[in-house]
Amino acid sequence: MKRLLLAFCAFAVLFSCAEKSSVIKLPVPPRPAGAGDMLQFAAQPIADVGIGVVGLGMRGSDAVRRLSHVPGCHVAAVCDVENDRAQSSGAYLEGRGVKAAVYSGDEFSYRALCEDPSVDLVYICTDWIHHVPVALYAMEHGKHVAIEVPSAESLQACWDLVNTAERTRRHCTILENCCYDFFELTALEMAKQGVFGEVIHVEGAYNHNLDPFWEAYWNNWRLDFNQNNRGDLYPTHGFGPICQALDIHRGDRLTTLVSMDTNPFNGPKHVAKAGGDTSYFANGDVTTTMIRTAKGKTILLEHDVMTPRPYSRMYQLVGTDGYAGKYPVLEVCLREGKGEKTFRGEELRELMAKYPSPILTPELEAIAKEVGGHGGMDFIMDYRLIYCLNNGLPLDMDVYDLAEWCCVTELSRISLENGCAPVEVPDFTRGAWERVKGFSYAFAK
Repeated sequence: MKRLLLAFCAFAVLFSCAEKSSVIKLPVPPRPAGAGDMLQFAAQPIADVGIGVVGLGMRGSDAVRRLSHVPGCHVAAVCDVENDRAQSSGAYLEGRGVKAAVYSGDEFSYRALCEDPSVDLVYICTDWIHHVPVALYAMEHGKHVAIEVPSAESLQACWDLVNTAERTRRHCTILENCCYDFFELTALEMAKQGVFGEVIHVEGAYNHNLDPFWEAYWNNWRLDFNQNNRGDLYPTHGFGPICQALDIHRGDRLTTLVSMDTNPFNGPKHVAKAGGDTSYFANGDVTTTMIRTAKGKTILLEHDVMTPRPYSRMYQLVGTDGYAGKYPVLEVCLREGKGEKTFRGEELRELMAKYPSPILTPELEAIAKEVGGHGGMDFIMDYRLIYCLNNGLPLDMDVYDLAEWCCVTELSRISLENGCAPVEVPDFTRGAWERVKGFSYAFAK
């Protein structure tokens, strides 16, 4: 019996080691010579930020409109591969008394914008595959960059952005507007004040039926991307706000990821409607991803743009003493005695009013709702970006946020293509993640 017990223990140890060694490890390249990490990086203040907007489709043209209302900046240049879009945005700005340079003609017109000395910040709203080439060229020419989501679609692209930002000492931020939605801002402040105890599990998603919208994307590029790529292709809307609540790379970091997906039941039907080849469709209708952090906390992500279930970013914070959830029911639950008290409706509004976000003044909230952009959160995102550049402050979202939130796309694919195997999440800070203690907003003194 003793021998049997020893054999069983040995087998258990071997099994445990085998399990640990089965994690797919990915290389972390050395930091470029002469570069340093960008944690809490602050550039020289820019009193009036000259912005060059590249890509003037749905998101880009709306960004031009919003930015014309943001104090401390002006749109100095616009660019699109299609001349009519570029001219239309230029005409809009001229109507508001702003003379902007207009660049167009081919897919490399952005280079002239990036070389334009009147441009301090290149604001990138192109289709996904052009995000990184524009950003790299801009940073190499001394510009800060802000990139629409998802900012990068591969690990190599994430590393290229990190390395170039570290070497050129230029800001490279992600335009993740959902970090600035009103419920998320307040719940984050509640989490920072310990209302939920210690946040130990979070959930986020991008569940959005795109049936009515596929053809609205230039050259049908978004459906094509789903047809040819597998994994969570749009992780950041759900992921960004919950990573801030977990202090990712500000005292904790992502370590291991596992993904699972359904078959592509609906995708080929959309391709058939568009008259395309349905013999191949890579992405499943629903992709689910679990991630563990260095401090033993967990994250659940979902991606679903193919089914008719209601729109949801999930956004749930689970703490040792409380919970906040936005979907499907807006509510907060707090420990009370041996049970819990649930706050909804007017009680919830009264509770959350006690924890205003430090960045959301009544004046900013009013103008954000007036200018709009997803109910105002787009404007708050733009306002904070320009405020930090005006005052020479660290940005709310840095290049490591960008890389961590975007790397899920390729890491989920690697997991799926290896039988849902666990994959190690690279440390894009290269060990510096413990130096900053907790997420916080920067303010001018």
